Amino acid sequence: MVNIKIDGVDYEVEDGLAIIQACEIAGVEVPRFCYHEKLSVAGNCRMCLVDVEDSRGLSPKPVASCAMQVSEGLHIYTKSKRVKNAQEGALEFLLMNHPLDCPICDQGGECDLQDQSMAFGFGSSRFEGDKRAVESKNMGPFIKTEMTRCIHCTGCVRFSSEISGNDEIGSIGRGRDMEITTYLNQAVESELSGNVIDLCPVGALTSKPYAFSARPWELRKTETIDVMDAMGSNIRIDSKGLRVMRVLPRLNDDINEEWITDKTRFFCDGLSLQRIDKPYQRINGVLEKTSWKNALELASETLKKTNPDKIAALTGDLIDIEAIYSLKKLIDFKDIKNIDCRQDGSSISGSPERWLFNSTFNGVEDSDGCLIIGCDLRKEAPLLNSRILRKSRNSNYKIGVIGFKNDLTFDYNFLGEKPTIVEDILGNNSDFCNDLKSMKKPMMIIGQGALIGKEAENFLNICIEIAHKFNFVTNEWNGFNVLHSSASRAGAMSVGFLPKKNGMSTEGIRESYNNNELEVLYLLGADEINLKRNDNCFVIYQGHHGDAGAQIADVIFPATAFCEQDGLYMNTEGRVQESNRSTYPLGEAKSNWEIIYLLAKRLGHKFDFDSLSSLREKLYTDFPSMDPLKEFVPLSFPVRSKYKKLNGHKFEKLIDNYWRTNSIARASSNLSKRDSYKRIDLER
Repeated sequence: MVNIKIDGVDYEVEDGLAIIQACEIAGVEVPRFCYHEKLSVAGNCRMCLVDVEDSRGLSPKPVASCAMQVSEGLHIYTKSKRVKNAQEGALEFLLMNHPLDCPICDQGGECDLQDQSMAFGFGSSRFEGDKRAVESKNMGPFIKTEMTRCIHCTGCVRFSSEISGNDEIGSIGRGRDMEITTYLNQAVESELSGNVIDLCPVGALTSKPYAFSARPWELRKTETIDVMDAMGSNIRIDSKGLRVMRVLPRLNDDINEEWITDKTRFFCDGLSLQRIDKPYQRINGVLEKTSWKNALELASETLKKTNPDKIAALTGDLIDIEAIYSLKKLIDFKDIKNIDCRQDGSSISGSPERWLFNSTFNGVEDSDGCLIIGCDLRKEAPLLNSRILRKSRNSNYKIGVIGFKNDLTFDYNFLGEKPTIVEDILGNNSDFCNDLKSMKKPMMIIGQGALIGKEAENFLNICIEIAHKFNFVTNEWNGFNVLHSSASRAGAMSVGFLPKKNGMSTEGIRESYNNNELEVLYLLGADEINLKRNDNCFVIYQGHHGDAGAQIADVIFPATAFCEQDGLYMNTEGRVQESNRSTYPLGEAKSNWEIIYLLAKRLGHKFDFDSLSSLREKLYTDFPSMDPLKEFVPLSFPVRSKYKKLNGHKFEKLIDNYWRTNSIARASSNLSKRDSYKRIDLER
């Protein structure tokens, strides 16, 4: 710690902090455009100039507070006349070429340049000549550009290089001729590209789908969480009436820091497309609208007269814990054994430390190496991939990959495609073993694509054995991690929505359905299971989009999307978070748990809850770890189990198309454009 003075007040701050960081801790505002805590220091804008005095006296000129560290006895002046003149001069130069189009700029109302011009600007300009103009660039379907507004802060350039790792955005020219552009004038292809919109302090980079649609003060802002993947990113949904207008990231250093994926940012138009807003019933092979009374009665009568052994239930990837818990209650009442939450066919089960991300995402910073098994990290968890990218810049950080040879934006040692390589590692027959032996805190990340099939449990047991052998698991460190790809999977497994004794898993349910051995199939938002219409099986579908599950259904219950109801989700770390309602349900749609409650009532089963609050009380009693208000504590390390030689195991590619992984994403016009977008050479 060092002692400093800021504007005459004594402070004690951590040694090594930049002056601008020390001022933030002290609550002293220092203006800036180019500085960002997660990016390297550029020192371009010169707005953060302060006067500095040390034992040698006052600095000969103001210094950039982002580029100078604090030291013992330093005196910092942020409001002196010289600093004020320097800030006014910097703003005057920035505004010299800036277009006066604030009334039509989407950044209006939340623009750093507007705010700082008001607070620190001179109020007039001495430059009356022609303004510089720059041709706008085509950065793809997500990013709208007005490059004449650009002030060359280079935040987007540094993000592209340091966070997304794609190096797609850069600068050309010098001085007055400098321009920010994309590599060879091509569209940006990173899964994290939309974050440059948030980084841009002016209106040079804005959201193309959101353009000219609303002003910030018109929007209702709701803090919630994301369900597009299993990371549980913290987001803010901005809505206007019944429509979600945009999605923005919220700061949470433990999970997503302050970034979100493009799929999370731009899926929102899919919430109003292809929606199911009324109950449907299949009559003479055609789905027709019906009433809630008729739909519930038909479903309940069918369930009543069917042998429980001929009934199966599957839950989808976007379903909240309360709904899964309610359906589990109904399943137990009907004594149904054929249930599963693993649509992709994953075969893992057992105690949670066997199938959760035990290191936590923050654990990447503490690790000194990584082994990735059967996982396309860039598609399954782009933000986790970004964390590993930044950690990999340490020259001593070794990364080994088994399974898929993909562009992960960082360098790695590809060990091979075959699952049997883990047996080679266990037997010290791999070159990577020497790297593993040198690591004190290595991480192992196993994707769901490695855990599909009859050999999945055995494969997982071998991986656990490797974890104990090579310091992945020690008394001080738990580096054994399983990465989920769907938002609801960890929560569903935690409440026990898995096949009962002698019950069928997803694969068995699929086969029984195709072989006409199943009489009733209940799909709770399950759209990722590939089934064709079967007249011999009565299908009940509960969901919000007319997707794959609705196409084969005999009865459809319209449910709310995740942002139209309150719900709990457990991310792949085991961290439970609450999703808050940001808009009201469409049409006659009801909350997932409420539909199941009404169906159970028709079946003559009375739940011991009748509201969301009483449901959660019961849930917390049965599963205390589901309470989001409890402090999150990572689990202990997985216990060794017996294993045998692998026999025919193979890796499955989990995500073929990153932009179409769930019913909301498939309905989104924004994501569809990105999926079909081809790189454009503007010079041709």
